[in-house]
Amino acid sequence: MDEQPPPQAKQTGLPAQLVERLSRPFQRFLHIEAAAGGVLLLCTLAAMLLSNSPWVHQVEQFWETPVGLHFGDMASVRSLRNWINDGLMTLFFFLVAIELKRELVLGELNAPRKAALSIAAALGGMLVPAGIYLVMQKGQIGEVGWGTVMATDTAFVIGCLALLGSRIPQSLRVFMLSLAIVDDIGAILVVTLGYSSHVAWGALLLAALGFGLVKAMSMMGVRGFALYFLMGGLIWVAMDASGIHATITGVLLGLMTPARRWVSDHRLYAILGQVIAHPTGNHGSGDTKDRQTLLMAQIAARESLSPVERLVMALHPWVGFLIMPLFAMANAGLTLSFGQLGNPITTAVVMGFVLGKPLGVLSFSWLAIGCKVAIKPADLSWRLLTGGGLLAGIGFTMALFIANLALSQSQLESAKLGIFIASVLAALAGLSVLVSLPLPAADKAAKRVL
Repeated sequence: MDEQPPPQAKQTGLPAQLVERLSRPFQRFLHIEAAAGGVLLLCTLAAMLLSNSPWVHQVEQFWETPVGLHFGDMASVRSLRNWINDGLMTLFFFLVAIELKRELVLGELNAPRKAALSIAAALGGMLVPAGIYLVMQKGQIGEVGWGTVMATDTAFVIGCLALLGSRIPQSLRVFMLSLAIVDDIGAILVVTLGYSSHVAWGALLLAALGFGLVKAMSMMGVRGFALYFLMGGLIWVAMDASGIHATITGVLLGLMTPARRWVSDHRLYAILGQVIAHPTGNHGSGDTKDRQTLLMAQIAARESLSPVERLVMALHPWVGFLIMPLFAMANAGLTLSFGQLGNPITTAVVMGFVLGKPLGVLSFSWLAIGCKVAIKPADLSWRLLTGGGLLAGIGFTMALFIANLALSQSQLESAKLGIFIASVLAALAGLSVLVSLPLPAADKAAKRVL
């Protein structure tokens, strides 16, 4: 008969699920991202089916429904689609920025030369595709859409890697996630600099003051998230009024979010040591010393995680399973027409993603390693990098986002077709290269046992 652990032993640690949630944020991020990629794919297919159905006009009218607020003569009204693209997507970029900050300060990229490989690859994966697109569209009406081919879709790429399981090393997942995050940041900077309207300097000054106030709040020790989100909303309004694309607010606030925790492990254990599990006496709900100690322990436990870690855990499911699917439903609709296959914009988009992405990722990675700026993990072979570079050509979400800003409606349809074709080709090519790799030794041994 097995010996059962004493009841007290079961109560001395956190439940296993919570331990995993707190101690393995990177793996949790990958798991959510992979699952979100599946949801995103289903919503994309649903949007395409609806756009080729008898209800296409009703669906389009729904997304163009005006929504807004009126204050006397003042009004802020835009379509439901634009609220998703300009408002909810700000939270997407905020999440991207805080995840990058977490990885740079606390995670896999805290060593400069480790981070340099992903940054160099992301830079090449932006510049080379944009260059190919510009060469193919030089002097044509679609030339302004060069930013469309610059970004990699994080959810779809991580979803593809999840299909491969243990066939690929963790270093490739880290590399691809970091690359996708960096070039999402680069893409929103491109949106800010290349696709913003005339700047209203007064509103921009108000936004700058808002950022300064957020920094001052952080330095003074203001801990509550609610006040920061209120300030973030006010800054978003000012940035939107300035003519600069308001989603940059999410990036800047994300990079300003503290990545260091307030309460150290040593202090946390000291505070927990004072906790009295069962308050003595009949004090009811009064303000007793025991209650104050428990409240202090609650705050200490919460603040033993940095704001960046807490926000990633809180926001990631909402962004992955609500905001991104909504974005896909609102923007991925495309009336399929084989007559557009030879359109110059479609061809430029496909070539930018399918050819430019792997070429840029590999060439800039090689240069960074050759110049001793970056180091490559021992288990990250060039063949793995080639497969990852091909997968980087899946540009779906940010590609649609930038195409909506840069191109007219007639050009947008051609760009969407190119984005879909490129994403499918890039996924098939990348998976084919990675599947053809030999199984790791542990997997071979397991197969022999079976």
